Amino acid sequence: MPAPLPLTSADPDPSFAELIAARPHLSAHAMDGLLVEEVPLARIAREVGTPTWVYSAGALRRRARALQAALSGAGLHASIHYAVKANTSLAVLRVLAEEGLGADVVSEGEMLAARAAGIAAADIVFSGVGKTEAELRRALAEGIGQINLESAEEAATLSALAAGMGRTARVALRVNPDVDARTHAKITTGKSENKFGVVLDDAPALYRRLTELPGLEPVGVAVHIGSQITSGMAAYRGAYAKLADLVRALLADGLPVRHIDCGGGLGIPYRDEPAPLPEALAGAIAATLGPLGLPVMLEPGRWIAGPPGLLLASVVLQKQGRDRRFLVLDAAMNDLVRPAMYDAWHGILPVGGADLVAPVSPADVVGPVCETGDTFARGRALPSLQSGALVALLDAGAYGAVMSSTYNMRPLAAEVMVEGNRFAVIRERQAAEALLAGQRLPAWLGGGGS
Repeated sequence: MPAPLPLTSADPDPSFAELIAARPHLSAHAMDGLLVEEVPLARIAREVGTPTWVYSAGALRRRARALQAALSGAGLHASIHYAVKANTSLAVLRVLAEEGLGADVVSEGEMLAARAAGIAAADIVFSGVGKTEAELRRALAEGIGQINLESAEEAATLSALAAGMGRTARVALRVNPDVDARTHAKITTGKSENKFGVVLDDAPALYRRLTELPGLEPVGVAVHIGSQITSGMAAYRGAYAKLADLVRALLADGLPVRHIDCGGGLGIPYRDEPAPLPEALAGAIAATLGPLGLPVMLEPGRWIAGPPGLLLASVVLQKQGRDRRFLVLDAAMNDLVRPAMYDAWHGILPVGGADLVAPVSPADVVGPVCETGDTFARGRALPSLQSGALVALLDAGAYGAVMSSTYNMRPLAAEVMVEGNRFAVIRERQAAEALLAGQRLPAWLGGGGS
């Protein structure tokens, strides 16, 4: 398995100009500095404050359309169900719903968010290895389009619930193809030691069993092999070839298969590393599953939402250590945890017009949380940035705000959406007082509880 991209690299980092050029929704202006679409980030900072998540609606639309075009160009009858776990913002979901995307959800909360954003229940796929009975009841009541079953035990549970409610659940069986996606160990999902799906050899008998269980209507098979896949199409082709063999066997046995759920996982270039284009994924699907002549479903998350988002932060102070310079931001690992969790590399751009062309030198970019792991980058080439200067951490639209916490009692950041020359706050900044909401002192400590 390839190592994750580290916080530092022996190779030269992309220049500011290269980072901006690779992201069409970004531009630089001598006076206004860094812009998202037509809105200066400095304006957002003045009016909303920092740290703030900023999403480009235009970039979301372009990426959704590019994936749709790739699938259509490969001759596939395909539907796209955005993986809500990547970014659960109602505004993001609404934009993607307007582009014709459905949703892939893994919790009741994500299901409710998708519905609130205007996504029809019939266009929602409910995935996940540990759905509770309460969640399954809600899915049945909502009339969710497809529930992906991950075990014989889950199938039995859902059958009993559906029969008891007088409902029929449309289900797909998720299989584990035992394919190494060559991604980070913490986000691979298609190997035999992972918790997801059923063993491929057990799938035919279990699929037949699904046709016999009351309250269940099997409609297809599903697979998902991991996230942030950038190593090419070999893993996809291997998984889809196994899936194709399974579908042929099921059809030969007279079992119903209406469509094939191909999962997601297509990676993005956070730095300047090679990453496959959606046309390559569409080609892999067409080559392996296309001959079956069945509709396919895709569940992308990061590829859609990652590049359109950034985290806007202010410099608290610039600190000179014995042998290194530190830029301390008002954003921290509780906001964007990926660098601390995965040693992930995120591009960092100064926002000010003068700062974008100023001389640079190595700096460690850190947050204020009391852990050394609260580090966004080491030795990054950045200009001298004094207190109040702004920076943008790029490609943070996926697995950014959704993984935030209130560690160190730090309120959740605001979220903003930009479209053209306008922007709106789509989630208010959490008030510090709200961090105490719901807490109670027991009576023996002077509280009013029992």
